[in-house]
Amino acid sequence: MKNLKIIYSLFTIFIMLSCSDDFVNVDPQDPSSESFFNSEQDYQDALVAAYDYLQTTSKFVQFAEIASDNTLCGGESAIDSPYIQQIDDMIHSAVGQGDGGLRTMWQWMYEAVNRCNYIMEFQDKTDFPNKTSVIAQTRFLRAYYNFILVKWWGDVPMLVDQRIRLGGQYTIDRTPKAEVYALIEQDLIFAAANLPYVQSQTGRATKGAAEALLGKAYLYQDKFTDAATVLESLINNGPHRLLTPTEYPNMFERDWENNIESVFEVQYSDVDGGSFDCFQCLEGNYASYFNGPRGFVDSTGKFDAGYSFNVPTQEVVDAFEAGDLRLETSILDIQQYIANNPGSSYAANQGYEQTGYFNRKIMARKGDLNIGDAALTNPDNYRAIRYADVLLMAAEALNRGSISDARALGYLNEVRTRAMLPDAASSGSNLTNDIYKERRVELVGEGHRFFDLVRTGRAAAEIDGFQAGKNELFPIPIEEIVLSGNRWDNNPGY
Repeated sequence: MKNLKIIYSLFTIFIMLSCSDDFVNVDPQDPSSESFFNSEQDYQDALVAAYDYLQTTSKFVQFAEIASDNTLCGGESAIDSPYIQQIDDMIHSAVGQGDGGLRTMWQWMYEAVNRCNYIMEFQDKTDFPNKTSVIAQTRFLRAYYNFILVKWWGDVPMLVDQRIRLGGQYTIDRTPKAEVYALIEQDLIFAAANLPYVQSQTGRATKGAAEALLGKAYLYQDKFTDAATVLESLINNGPHRLLTPTEYPNMFERDWENNIESVFEVQYSDVDGGSFDCFQCLEGNYASYFNGPRGFVDSTGKFDAGYSFNVPTQEVVDAFEAGDLRLETSILDIQQYIANNPGSSYAANQGYEQTGYFNRKIMARKGDLNIGDAALTNPDNYRAIRYADVLLMAAEALNRGSISDARALGYLNEVRTRAMLPDAASSGSNLTNDIYKERRVELVGEGHRFFDLVRTGRAAAEIDGFQAGKNELFPIPIEEIVLSGNRWDNNPGY
């Protein structure tokens, strides 16, 4: 991670069993997992290793956006990355989700949770002055990863404060999602109580990040009063604000990473390079290049080419009101861009499902080191939680919880004013719909739309092919069920 990175190997170490023969009873050259955590540095190193898996989540962002009605899969052809094409068409299954698909994503999140639980398992082994901060950050990360798991798969196998070890899958049942959410809440309440609003090192979890994610977890469970309370606490006491209309067009540029509107941001770097052989090893944001136009030559020298995945639909372009300054910042109209910048061009006929639009927020910029494969090493951060999202979540909680339409309208209009749009003047269910519409255009391209539709019961009406009672969750890959000794049933419909 940028500013938060180590090279580590401790999570690949297996515990060596002692043998009775004296001549093989030798001390291992490397420490075992049981003999670690003897100093603050050990805990800090393990914590950075837990942060490291944040970078794998760019795949979740891309897949979630494609699952929604905002974008089409795109790519080179109808058989390019078929597991993503299937998600786009809502025909994905538990089979064929190996390398690069849902099984990879499942494995990544369990590795991420395991790294957090490794720290928690040994949380009492060694004391040091900054220990509470380390545990608070660990618990934030565990909540972040568990929130992804419960959103995508519902009831999931889970242990608390201990690792899932080899063979453990035969004895661990899927935990009801209500219990997963309960742990997420406990972790985030602890993190919010023990972290500062501003960290000394860029990229670390903050009190505001914990409050925002806690509010989101409450909102996903329709706990509107709890969500409003914690989100308004962040609004009233935290350091964040919306960028001004003049500042906003810079929001998603590298020079504006970790700005005042960013509540939690996943850090990416181009210094280590990378290859397709190990996506979880990447320090760069692979999604940036995957989203760009094929064969793009930008005469301004700003944008790089790409693989033309995740292409916005005409429907989402039309969702923007006239005069909304976010449209140009969010979505690149390639024909208009070429017309405005003579000498620019792209390979218009080399992509699948091309609409002429591209996700400008997460699209490769020029100027990175391009070590290894240039498609995988983009140092473009992902704004996982933005202050505008916090305002709109607070507005939704206040409105849907029948707490205060006046305050809800105020937060909604803060976002609209920044977008150079007139104030809304609605209430009740009309205000609810206005908030939903605003979330779509404010957060387009950022991976939130699919889960917003699912949690509010609108997915079947908005997403082509979506089957109610099935597609709210994704299938557990069949290989994982087999590895459990068929202990787990799959999600309904798969």
